[in-house]
Amino acid sequence: MNKTAARTRALKLKKQLKEIDYAYYVLDKPLVSDAARDSLKDELEKIERDFPELITSDSPTQRIEGKALGKFAKYRHQVPKWSFDDMFSLQEVEDFDRKVKKFLGLPATSDLEYVCELKIDGLNLSFVYERGLLARAVTRGDGVIGEVVTHSIKTIGSVPLKLNQELNIEVGGEVYMPESSFEKLNREQKKKGEEPFANPRNAAAGSVRQLDPKIAAARDLDTFMWTIYEPEKYGLKTQQQIMEQMKELGFKVNPNYQKVKNIAGAAKYFTQWQEHRKELPYEIDGIVLKVNNLKYQERLGRTAKHVRWAAAYKFPAEQVTTVVESIDVQVGRTGVLTPVAHLRPVQLAGSVVKRATLHNLDEVERLGVRIGDTVVLQKAGDIIPDIVEVLPKMRNGKEKKFQMPAKCSVCGNKVSRPTGEVAYYCTNKECFAQQLERLYHFVSRPAFDIVGLGPKIIEQLQREDLVKNPSDIFLLTEEDLQPLERFAEKSAQNLIAAIKKSKTVTLAKFIYALGIRHVGEETAILLSQEIKNYELRIKNINPEKLLEVVDSINLEELREIREIGEKVAASIKEWFDDKKNRQLIAALSKNGVKIVLPEQAAAGKFAGLTFVLTGELENYSRAEAKEIIRNFGGDVSASVSKKTDYVLLGENPGSKYDKAKELGVKLISEGEFKKMIGK
Repeated sequence: MNKTAARTRALKLKKQLKEIDYAYYVLDKPLVSDAARDSLKDELEKIERDFPELITSDSPTQRIEGKALGKFAKYRHQVPKWSFDDMFSLQEVEDFDRKVKKFLGLPATSDLEYVCELKIDGLNLSFVYERGLLARAVTRGDGVIGEVVTHSIKTIGSVPLKLNQELNIEVGGEVYMPESSFEKLNREQKKKGEEPFANPRNAAAGSVRQLDPKIAAARDLDTFMWTIYEPEKYGLKTQQQIMEQMKELGFKVNPNYQKVKNIAGAAKYFTQWQEHRKELPYEIDGIVLKVNNLKYQERLGRTAKHVRWAAAYKFPAEQVTTVVESIDVQVGRTGVLTPVAHLRPVQLAGSVVKRATLHNLDEVERLGVRIGDTVVLQKAGDIIPDIVEVLPKMRNGKEKKFQMPAKCSVCGNKVSRPTGEVAYYCTNKECFAQQLERLYHFVSRPAFDIVGLGPKIIEQLQREDLVKNPSDIFLLTEEDLQPLERFAEKSAQNLIAAIKKSKTVTLAKFIYALGIRHVGEETAILLSQEIKNYELRIKNINPEKLLEVVDSINLEELREIREIGEKVAASIKEWFDDKKNRQLIAALSKNGVKIVLPEQAAAGKFAGLTFVLTGELENYSRAEAKEIIRNFGGDVSASVSKKTDYVLLGENPGSKYDKAKELGVKLISEGEFKKMIGK
C-alpha cells in the first residue's frame, strides 16, 4: 500500500471508528461487536506504524499512547469558574426563586423557566477545542488557574477528540466513575494490599491526576457535559439550547435534564430524583437548577463566590448509626485540643467514615457522647461527618465518659482552659504536635504553597532535626535530603527548587502562613491591603521591614481595619509582640524570603473617602460593592466612626445605621451609590 492509498484508508477507518465509539460511549448503543471494533483499530494502528506521518491527534489510536508526564502544567482559565450556592430545603429554593425575580424586576407570582439537571458527583473540568480538535482539558483548580490533564482525559471514550464542527469552543463538564467501575477498582486495590478509595469522586479525581495516562485508561471513567462557555458566540439563547448544541457537537450529555416552567416544577423534579437516585449507575448529590433564559443569566451575573442565576439543591444529609470506639485528642497549631471520635467504619453518603470531630468539650457534654455509645451520624450537605444524636437505650453499662486530659498527650505539658473560652489548650508552645501543625500550615497552598512538602516529609524532617521552625525550610540543601528515606537525587532537586521558588510570596500569603490565631485567608488579605497605607510605597520588602510597619500600628488602629475587631486585633498584636515570633520573622528575612506588597489602588473619584456598608444590598454582593469602592480609590471600614464619609444602606440596616445618625455621617441609598459611580 502506497502513502496515498494508506491516507485514504486511514481517513475511512478513523471516520468509522469515531462513529462506532460515539454510539458505544455516548449513546450506549453498540453498532458492532468489540472484536470487530478491535479489528478496525488494529488495521489503523498498522497503517500508522508504516506511515507515522499519518498519525493525527484525533486518531482513536492516540487515546492512551501519550507519554507519562513529569508534572502538571498550570493553565489560566479564559473564563473564570464560579460555584453554585447550596440549598438544603424547599424554603431556600423558593427564596432563591423570589430573589431572582426581584433582581430581574419580574412579578413575584410570575412563572420563570428553569432547566433542572442532575448534580453528578464527579470532577469539574473544562474542555477546550480549537478548530474542532481537543486542545486541552483543564481541572477547575481555584477557579482561575487549573492543571492541564489532557493526557488522561484523552483516554475517556466519551470525550470526542474531534467535534462534528470545526469550532473554537470551551465546554464544562463532569468526569465521573460509574459505581460498577468503582467497586471493581476497589476490589483490585484490596488484592494489591493498597488502600481502597473512599468514594467514586475521589477515585475519578485520583485517576485524572495520574501522570501516566495508561493508569487513567484502565479505570473506566466517563463524562457528562453541562455547559458551553460564552454561548452567545454561537447564537444560543437558552440553557436548553446549550444542552442540545452539545449533543449535536458529539458530547455526552446527561439525558435526564428537564426544562420546567416554574419553581414548583423544579421541586417536583427534585422529589422524583431523590426517590430514584439509587437506581442510577453513578452517584448524584442533588440537582442543579439554572435560569433558562441566557439574557436573564447575563443580567443576574454573580456575587464574589457564586452565580446568581443557578443554585444546587442538595439532597438531605443521609444518616446512619455506628459505634464510638474511642475518643482521642488532636492538638492543633495554636495548641487547641480537639476531641475526635474514632468510629466503627460505616458507609455514609458514598464514602467510608471512620472519624468525626466533636469540636470541644462543651459539644461532647451537650450530646452526652460516651466511649462505646451507639450514635447517629450524618453528613451535612454530603460532605462533613457529624455526630448528631446519641442513642442511650443502646447502652450496655460498659460505656465510659470522656474527660479532657490534664496533660497534653504529645508533650506531657499542662492543659488549661482560658477564662471565657470553650477550648482547652496545651500550654507548651514548643509541643511537637503544635510545631508539626504550624509547619503543615506554613507550607499549605494558601500560604507558601511549597509543592512536594507534605505532612509525612515534614514530620520526617522534624524528627531528623533538619527543620525545627519554618525558617529552617529555606536552609535545606539537596545534600540534607538525599540520605533520607523517600528521597533520590531527582526528588531532592525538585523539592529544593520548589522551596527556592516559594521564597518570594505575596504579603497576604505571608501573613496567613504565620498562623496567627483568628487570622484566616480573608483577614490576611484585608490586613495586607491595609498595610500599604502605612508609609510603604515600594513593591517588595523583607519580613523585618514588615515588623517595623506592624510596630507602628497601634491596637486602636488595628481595630479600625476592615472586618478586624477587638479580639482579632489583640491576637495580631500579641503575636507580633512575642519574642520568638519576632526571631522567626528575622530568620525568614535572613534566609532570603521576600514579600510582594499589594498594588496601590489608582486614584479615583473616591480617593480619600471611607465607606461603611450595612444591610442587604439588592444589586451587589458585599464583596462587589467593596471592590467597586476600592477600584475608585476609596476605603471600606467595618465600623462607623467620625472618620467615615458615607454609610451605604441596604435593606434591614443594623446598628451601624443608628451610629451613623448619631455621628452625623452621610447616609446614601443604593440608588445614590449607583449615581456616584456612574457608568
